[in-house]
Amino acid sequence: MAKGPALRLVRGGEGDPHRGAPGSSADDEAIDAYSRIVTSVAERLGPSVVSLAMSTRGRHGQGSGVIVTPDAYALTSAHVVDGVAGGRAHLADGREAAFSVVGRDPLSDLAVIRIAATDLVAAELGDAARLRPGQLVVAIGSPLGFAGTVTAGVVSALGRSLPTRAGSATRLVENVIQTDAALNPGNSGGALADGRGLVIGINTAVAGIGLGLAVPIDDATLRIVSALMREGRYRRAYLGIAGGPQPLAPRLAHQLNRPSAVQVMEVVKGSPAARGGIRPGDRLLDVDGTNVAGVADLQRLMNAEAIGRRLRVRILRDGAPLEVAVTPVELAH
Repeated sequence: MAKGPALRLVRGGEGDPHRGAPGSSADDEAIDAYSRIVTSVAERLGPSVVSLAMSTRGRHGQGSGVIVTPDAYALTSAHVVDGVAGGRAHLADGREAAFSVVGRDPLSDLAVIRIAATDLVAAELGDAARLRPGQLVVAIGSPLGFAGTVTAGVVSALGRSLPTRAGSATRLVENVIQTDAALNPGNSGGALADGRGLVIGINTAVAGIGLGLAVPIDDATLRIVSALMREGRYRRAYLGIAGGPQPLAPRLAHQLNRPSAVQVMEVVKGSPAARGGIRPGDRLLDVDGTNVAGVADLQRLMNAEAIGRRLRVRILRDGAPLEVAVTPVELAH
């Protein structure tokens, strides 16, 4: 019988006939650099990402979580732990431990859990406000139950809005990160990291083929996370209006030194806004001296500090500025 040819592995470019060929070096270096970044992020962040399993009323759910403190607090998506008090966490080192839900905030789709385990590796949090479209990002989670799955892509867009609901309350999560890193069911609650391995988002939804969304880690979400850790909930103020941004006429824009205001489309009967005299058709200009050019501006002002506090609200009615007083109540959901 004829002896077959000997086979061997070529390592580190040894024996590569294309090595040094014109035009190949830059491409090879770019691919190597990309791979090194993704690999280093996976190695740094992988030990901090856990796979979550929940059971309730005979139904089974799964998702991901990110350990953010050495004493076992982790972040996940609120919808991942909806309707459960806890479950099982599968750690990257092969251990399995129970976890309990510390707090949920469906209106930001964020939740805090605590894992009954020690010697955990906490991820470091970055600032999503520093992201730019086209920037490399890496997603780590447990899509379809496959723990520790790593995908990479770029920031496709910033400033997206994600509608959320809790009971009768609805809200837009602002500045959501859109990425083309592959996400599948089970990725929710997992980490979206930048090239340094810092967590800059919590994966929350698959928007379509090649589109994924992540709730950003920034000053606003850190306030929510801190409140969930302390109190198990995040308190918001409630005015009782529905509306959207509307450009001002050039003369008014020049006079008021702003391009737009929030057009009030609906006022809930008996709400703080109704009691304060706000009507449909009014345009909100500022609240306690802070401009509100869009819904996001108004949402940011409706925090716990505004509950029960008398606020001066300047509106535009029939083309003329007018000031009313409104006392928000706590949003119930």
